[in-house]
Amino acid sequence: MNRRSLIAGGLAGLALPTLARADRPVVVASKSHGEGILLGSVIVMVLQRLGVPVTARLQLGPTRIVRTALTAGEIDAYPEYTGNAAFFSGTDSDPVWRRAETAYAAAKAFDAKNGLTWLKAAPANNTWQIAVQGGLARAERLATMADFAGAVRRGLVELAASAEFVESPAALPSFERAYDFVMPRDRIVMLPGGDTAVTLRAAAQGISGVNAGMVYGTDGAIAALDVVVMSDPAGAQIVYEPAPLFRTSVLERHPSIAPALDRIFTGLDLPTLRRLNAEVAVDGDTPEAVARRYLGSLAP
Repeated sequence: MNRRSLIAGGLAGLALPTLARADRPVVVASKSHGEGILLGSVIVMVLQRLGVPVTARLQLGPTRIVRTALTAGEIDAYPEYTGNAAFFSGTDSDPVWRRAETAYAAAKAFDAKNGLTWLKAAPANNTWQIAVQGGLARAERLATMADFAGAVRRGLVELAASAEFVESPAALPSFERAYDFVMPRDRIVMLPGGDTAVTLRAAAQGISGVNAGMVYGTDGAIAALDVVVMSDPAGAQIVYEPAPLFRTSVLERHPSIAPALDRIFTGLDLPTLRRLNAEVAVDGDTPEAVARRYLGSLAP
């Protein structure tokens, strides 16, 4: 999921269409990655349970395509990440995006003028992070990026990461600036793609001498492997919490949607979302089946 290279700031100025007919089905889309499909399925099923007419267009495409479809009125909703609003608005260098509360408020304020409403976000940050092999983390007491920086200075770390993670100013260089370290490039195993399942497995299993790997915060494989994800107390990374993003006119036509989805998404904390993603990525269930089972497990 290469979010950052798929977003163009110029999308923000697209005009919204006029109000649709009240009997028009609500069109819910999602991005193409597993978590996007999972959360899109949750939104579709909640609307169906509310009796709201809904059409699903899941796996519509990457961020650029789905965002453009929303602002053009071709779809009515999809799950988005708060941090992506930093790129929609062209303000990604603003520190407001590096704290969950301020990032959500900034995303909500930015899109309000575009006729869009961010419902409540899940308290689960799907940003870039670094996971360390469990044995090394326990032996060296590594829990934060400050600890990780110290381990790098002691020559203990071999990192598996994509070229984008290593080279993008928003990724590894951002960690290096915030925690005052330099990851020697000859101690990085550079992978051509951005598949965090591969970097996680390499870190956990010590493949090619690797003992650390780039991850996304809600990756399902984290729960299945012996790794410790380093926390980011200095806020080096933009916060990416998922939330339903709707055209405001749709929520006005269907006032039951917002409170129902707010209740669901605020319950999707980091352990819960990792577990659900693991049921897809590790256990092989479909996102739709996982979403249905999760919703069925909740109190009415």
